[in-house]
Amino acid sequence: MPRIQWTNLPPPLRDHLLDRLRDRQITVDDLYKLKLWRESEPEAPEGQWVKDFGSFKICGEGKFPKTFLLQGQAAKGQKL
Repeated sequence: MPRIQWTNLPPPLRDHLLDRLRDRQITVDDLYKLKLWRESEPEAPEGQWVKDFGSFKICGEGKFPKTFLLQGQAAKGQKL
């Protein structure tokens, strides 16, 4: 199974993710949780997926992360 891709993202996708990080006011502690998860090289399921970190969620599709959501925002996809 392929891994979630974190580098060499298409520029519009990379810019969107950075904008959402700022908009959602993801804390440094939360970013550290995301960093640890990224370093585990998680597998990328087919279709939509979501990883819930408690105070925020990251959603993706296939090998690409797509957006960040706040804790109360609904997300679709396979839970990782």
